[in-house]
Amino acid sequence: MSVTTWKVVADHFLINEERNSTLDQKISDTRKLKEKRHKKYRKQGEKPFACKLCDKSFINSSNLICHMRTHTGEKPFSCGTCGKGFPRQPALTAHMRTHTGEKPYPCELCEKAYRDRSNLVRHMRTHTGEKPYSCKVCGKSYSGSSQLAYHITTHTGEKPFSCLNCGKAFNKQSTLTVHMRTHTGEKPYSCDMCEKSFRENNDLTCHMRTHTGEKPYSCELCEKSFRWRNVLNRHMRTHR
Repeated sequence: MSVTTWKVVADHFLINEERNSTLDQKISDTRKLKEKRHKKYRKQGEKPFACKLCDKSFINSSNLICHMRTHTGEKPFSCGTCGKGFPRQPALTAHMRTHTGEKPYPCELCEKAYRDRSNLVRHMRTHTGEKPYSCKVCGKSYSGSSQLAYHITTHTGEKPFSCLNCGKAFNKQSTLTVHMRTHTGEKPYSCDMCEKSFRENNDLTCHMRTHTGEKPYSCELCEKSFRWRNVLNRHMRTHR
């Protein structure tokens, strides 16, 4: 290779290095500017990125983009194990732990551990008694925002979660999820001691008492105990 060719190659690499350095600096400056802007918004309580479909606002555009998926139904992050989709990467990361069993967020006050930090934060309020979410209608307070959202529907009568198969509506996403199993036939909660399966975890808990003999519902007027609350309620009528 001639001296001239070497010079051309060297100049080419030098130009690319300068371009990459300039690009890296621009990216760094942009990131710093965004961080500075977000700190300002948080400090002043501003949320300049507003959703055009509802009343919610956000301090940055990425949070708005994630929120918009609650309206569009878009779930671009899919589980490679079961195929379930999620609107945000952190939600997929937390979901993957249902397959691996990993619970990296332990409570320092008891033996419980959780798959994601938000569940640990909510759990800690059972120890502290903190209830930061208050209803503006009746004043009741709750430890989690989802609990408050559910409570609000008792005032408004709103049922925002609708079944696409039969049109039945519910005021909680979890209730809709359980209802959908009446259409799919899915029974994800299986008994380890027999072959029975159930649509809800609560049904499995009640069923397990037929194996363990546990009777957690006791009558305060006599010594009888029962496996199920509704049986206790019927029994209480015999004392009237």
